Amino acid sequence: MNSWNSHSDRKRDKLCIVAGILEIAKEGALKTQIMYKASLSYSMLTSYCTYMLETRLLETIDKDDREVYRATEKGAELLRRYHEIREMLQEGKEDCRINVKVPSPHRLKSVNSLVYISRTAERL
Repeated sequence: MNSWNSHSDRKRDKLCIVAGILEIAKEGALKTQIMYKASLSYSMLTSYCTYMLETRLLETIDKDDREVYRATEKGAELLRRYHEIREMLQEGKEDCRINVKVPSPHRLKSVNSLVYISRTAERL
């Protein structure tokens, strides 16, 4: 399993997808390899590759008559900073979840309803 799909239950943002493509293309990769490893449709991948080529995060090289995509130095720097930021955000994350119980969704819905009712009553 690809590490970029570890949070498959929630939607990935564009930066996460760009970082995933850069990670896959660090040493060079074919477009189809990137598409499958990053779990992108062909049209999505084409759009991202076009953007990343224009911003010089990726470059193409010819290898055995095939177009190979490879992260540039700028792309590698972006990826390094992306990992630093993710690491900073992960620090202490475990501490804030200690002894915190999150109610089930149906309980949250009823709590939200009670809060709405009490706020409405306060306004009257």
